[in-house]
Amino acid sequence: MGEKLDSSKRNVVCLVSAHARSLVNFRGPLIREMINRGCEVHAVAPDLERGEFAVILESWGVLTHNIPMSRTGLSPRDDIVTLWSLFRLLRKVSPRKVIFYNIKPVVYGLVAAWGAGVPERYAMITGLGYAFTGQASGKRRLVQEVAKRLYRASLSKAHLVFFQNPDDESLFRELSLLKPAVRSVVVNGSGVDVHYFEQQPLPEGGFSFLMLARLLADKGVREYAQASYMIKEEFPSVEFRLAGDFDDNPDAISLEEVDKWVNDGVIEYLGRIPDVRPALEGTTVYVLPSYREGTPRTVLEAMSVGRPTITTDAPGCRETVEDGVSGFLVPVGSVDALYKKMKFFISHPDAVEKMATSARVRAVEKYDVHVVNGVVLDEMGIEDFRGEVA
Repeated sequence: MGEKLDSSKRNVVCLVSAHARSLVNFRGPLIREMINRGCEVHAVAPDLERGEFAVILESWGVLTHNIPMSRTGLSPRDDIVTLWSLFRLLRKVSPRKVIFYNIKPVVYGLVAAWGAGVPERYAMITGLGYAFTGQASGKRRLVQEVAKRLYRASLSKAHLVFFQNPDDESLFRELSLLKPAVRSVVVNGSGVDVHYFEQQPLPEGGFSFLMLARLLADKGVREYAQASYMIKEEFPSVEFRLAGDFDDNPDAISLEEVDKWVNDGVIEYLGRIPDVRPALEGTTVYVLPSYREGTPRTVLEAMSVGRPTITTDAPGCRETVEDGVSGFLVPVGSVDALYKKMKFFISHPDAVEKMATSARVRAVEKYDVHVVNGVVLDEMGIEDFRGEVA
């Protein structure tokens, strides 16, 4: 890892994330297209020196680098170590372009890249998370204020900031987290590989719902569980599935809560599933009652497979589903509204079929990953021919 590189190389690009897994699962197509366009790509994340994701990235020809980073928490000492480590790494690699996503890579990485003299610095705001969702009181208020100050300081060092929905862009402008001189562009999320997530026929037989998310309150997990209890009383044969990781976030759902839902015979918990396609193919309707997203990747995957979706009329979510055409939008936090839309689908199988087709069309026309990545790379000046980079 990380031998000294010739700083005259104009096609060296670094991607920095807080999650090694996301470099493969979310940014894999972007990374491969960078390589196809003649870039030398370096991937940077914590825990990247070991495990399957480093192996996958290196098999593509990516140079991988590990950095110390605590994804959550407000330890000044740990964050200074992260900042210094990023600075040293970027001085050593000497890339032409660097793009950061997730909050800590953005807020510390941009400052480190500026100090290291990286010529072109980009940020991608993929969601606002714990700091900007829910009621701002107590610890959440402190986190929010710290996040705002860090964003305001770091984003001033960016040449361009990508947002995944117009609400987040507007919020950053309104809060003066983004200076007028810093340019921003809204892209359609991370996109979805519509060939990998091929359209599949709706399952025959029983009716089922599925939710895929990290187990956080702000994802609407409790609303999904409560609505499932209500539906189960009327339609005992309907199945409700939940998949996703437990989390160390202060907003996390507890193991005891999930165990109760399972033991009550309402929720089938699938754990973390590396390949979500079988779960999507085996479900009738997808549900994500999230409070706020960048652009929810799981909704795009569900639509691409051809599944109607119920999500919220919230930033990031409301852009994905065309209400009444490819699914439904419900108010944030409304268990009753969610229950009614779930019941509608059970009672109207023709609507499920019709919306399934519309969902696939919307995924292909608006969220094809190759189109989305083309916008990102064009904005970064990574041109669509081999061997030359702007």
